[in-house]
Amino acid sequence: MTKPIPLKVSDLKQYAYCPRVVYYQYLMPVEKKTTFKMDYGKIEEARIDKLENRRKLKKYGLSEGKRFFHENINSSLLGLSGKLDLLIQTEEQYFPVDFKFTQGRPHKNHVYQLSGYALILDDLYKTEVKKGFVYLIPQEDAIAFDLNYFLKSATLKMLDEIRNMIIMEKVPSVVANRNKCFDCEYRNFCGDVF
Repeated sequence: MTKPIPLKVSDLKQYAYCPRVVYYQYLMPVEKKTTFKMDYGKIEEARIDKLENRRKLKKYGLSEGKRFFHENINSSLLGLSGKLDLLIQTEEQYFPVDFKFTQGRPHKNHVYQLSGYALILDDLYKTEVKKGFVYLIPQEDAIAFDLNYFLKSATLKMLDEIRNMIIMEKVPSVVANRNKCFDCEYRNFCGDVF
């Protein structure tokens, strides 16, 4: 059995947002432009880390558990790795938590990223991660997501799609929602959009 092309969990988030982002990262490694939102998100994550360490787990609906910040996790079976913002471990379960600097509810691409972390944890700990959280930094709120079989299957399918795109070296179509393009760090490379 051949090893799968190694991917990062963040590739799932990017691919669900716009497949061209992942295409540019792997097939046209150009210097991307850092956006204000990216820089500010990093600053806010550092602030949340300090606060989160002192808080109780009530926001997550848990009474107790151990917290592990910025865990590098990897599954050689899946060919997938990532740096998880927060891992909560109780006696019975593991809960991935991903910090996001975004307004409103988490988007579909955030849920795919969370599912990717769950798949790695499933493999690492020989368990079934059933629930995870997206922590919205501006609202200081944790939103729970069921990480069920259907979501994980869709996530595995997306990993296959990404690998096929890389192997075939095929430029993905433009996203339907062009509003995404205005804040994109790769916007200068999409001549068919701008």
